[in-house]
Amino acid sequence: MARSSSRWADPGLLVLGSLADGEKHGYAIAEDIEQRTGRRPGPGTLYGAIARLEQDGLITALEGDARRRPYRLSGDGARVLQAELSGMRAFANHGLRGLRGRMATS
Repeated sequence: MARSSSRWADPGLLVLGSLADGEKHGYAIAEDIEQRTGRRPGPGTLYGAIARLEQDGLITALEGDARRRPYRLSGDGARVLQAELSGMRAFANHGLRGLRGRMATS
């Protein structure tokens, strides 16, 4: 079965989700996303998302060395992630209830 593209595969949302458990640098974010989704974002996709999130004030860049710059969720980023995940949970619960009802009548 082919995987479908969805809002839940949005690179920005994946970065926010990766940073939910603490600060990480770009390579660690990419590794975390790959472990959790089976897909690794390319450098352009990843760093484009990071730049947009930083510009929007959803993540903060921290002091790092020349090769690795860590990022963390801002307060606004945590609120946006919470709202997105809550919406996803509500949508998933609705779909699962519908499937259970459908399967019970099949």
